[in-house]
Amino acid sequence: MDISETRIEQLDCLQDQIKFKFSDINLLNKALTHKSYANENSTILKHNERLEFLGDSVLDILVSDYLVHEYSEFAEGTLSKIRAAVVNETCLAKLAKKIKLGNYLLLGKGEDLSGGREKASILADTFEALAGAVFCDGRLDAASNTFLPLLKEEIVNTAESWSFRDFKSDLQEYTQNKLVCIPSYKVIREIGPDHAKKFEVVVMIKNEVEGKGLGRSKKEAEQAAAKMAMENYSDNS
Repeated sequence: MDISETRIEQLDCLQDQIKFKFSDINLLNKALTHKSYANENSTILKHNERLEFLGDSVLDILVSDYLVHEYSEFAEGTLSKIRAAVVNETCLAKLAKKIKLGNYLLLGKGEDLSGGREKASILADTFEALAGAVFCDGRLDAASNTFLPLLKEEIVNTAESWSFRDFKSDLQEYTQNKLVCIPSYKVIREIGPDHAKKFEVVVMIKNEVEGKGLGRSKKEAEQAAAKMAMENYSDNS
């Protein structure tokens, strides 16, 4: 399809923003075409949903590859949680706003009037479609060079937040890989009456106490002890 000079100028601005030049400008235009626009112009354009489907997988593999190489001490379950926290609607919509993706969308009149350019679902889907389009045009290296700089900050912030971590699994993964041993846990004290008891636990690694934790259950105390041990290893690495 022929693209107007005005539209090409708009697309050039976006290409400058993402630091990637498409060899097929139609791919970029398609990535920015919402189905509401395609439905109103059915003989002209196809919408971006197939590129969105592809882009979701592209972003998954970029984040997964970065996590595996940069966070080798994290357990698989933790890595999966980080990836899910980054490759989701909220985070991708935030990144889409960062590159002003809404300004370049082709939307149907009704969707545009109802604030579609600011809708998180549309922005996140378009971000995925853009990733799919870059992959189609320049393959995985191009997608990595374009999107990893945007994703890194979100990955690092999520990984360092500690809020969702399974510290026992992470500690076991770390000690098996780095120290060739597994941690053990021991309750050293029970505090308070039976109806409000707290447990104090230490985690032992190679017969040394590496962390201590307090919790309302033994499992909670073990997680706290493992967290302290992981923090100590992170500080010393």
